[in-house]
Amino acid sequence: MTIGAVIFDFGNVLVGWDPENLYRRRIPDAEVRRHFLTHICSPAWNLEQDRGRPWAEAIDLLVAAHPQHTDHIRAFYDEWDDMITGPVAEGHDILERVLDAGIPAYGLTNWSGETYDTRQHHLPFTKRMRYVAVSGHLKMVKPDPAIYHHLLEKIALPPEQCVFLDDSERNIEAAEQLGIKGVHFKNDGTTLAKLRELGVGI
Repeated sequence: MTIGAVIFDFGNVLVGWDPENLYRRRIPDAEVRRHFLTHICSPAWNLEQDRGRPWAEAIDLLVAAHPQHTDHIRAFYDEWDDMITGPVAEGHDILERVLDAGIPAYGLTNWSGETYDTRQHHLPFTKRMRYVAVSGHLKMVKPDPAIYHHLLEKIALPPEQCVFLDDSERNIEAAEQLGIKGVHFKNDGTTLAKLRELGVGI
């Protein structure tokens, strides 16, 4: 079957994002840093911003619960750019191949609407995509089926004609359950061959 669209996750597929990149400087002790990023500014807490919770509300919530960590908590937003590690070369090579082949590219990202809108300097590639489904704007996140259905409506192709790249296996599994072809992006040089096996002509 002809592949008519390639869908890209953003974080650690096209642009590197790692809280450690910021907090190694702020919290040199690895164990203390791990505890902070696991139990205070945790992935679950951050996901709620990806789901649309305002950053001001999120920060105030944690500061009230952990006032001794106020500066580190506020830095998660105020110094957010320091968590960006730069473009992911393999992901961008694939994006260029997809675009050069004339295949429409789409984005599907768990990303706060506030940081997405204000940090476009990290995301110049979005201008070359047909459409980007941003979780923070839509108030729904991967792996919820609703956000995949939303994007499929925009693409207007059967799911079997779409391929999705994401660094999260859970997000790939959710896409595959809807019929989308999934590729787990590992940033190890294997993704191009997998896409070709699925029929992507790049």
